[in-house]
Amino acid sequence: QVQLVESGGGLVQAGGSLRLSCAASGVIFSIDAMGWYRQAPGKQRELVAAISRGGSTNYADSVKGRFTISRDNAKNTVYLQLNSLKPEDTAVYYCNADINLGYSSRMHAFWGQGTQVTVSS
Repeated sequence: QVQLVESGGGLVQAGGSLRLSCAASGVIFSIDAMGWYRQAPGKQRELVAAISRGGSTNYADSVKGRFTISRDNAKNTVYLQLNSLKPEDTAVYYCNADINLGYSSRMHAFWGQGTQVTVSS
């Protein structure tokens, strides 16, 4: 059983910062891409940032220059540093990971339970 457990969300004023963490645990052979998505009320879930196992990153245009994704492969953990937060960043943030469980070459997508980020104006 694989679990992704997020932490670090909360309430912050506009211009503030937060750091989200997401740790994968369980029977894991390897992890490929990891990423953060968010979903605001009444909106579709959208990709915020993603990082490959080798460290290549990509970001949504709306967060470029403000958010930074990183990962620690030894800890099976992905981070998202959120700086210069805006009220429009308010959403539930979900982490995602493509994981190989070891019994085949197939990758499986796993999701965390979500962590609320609320930015007040």
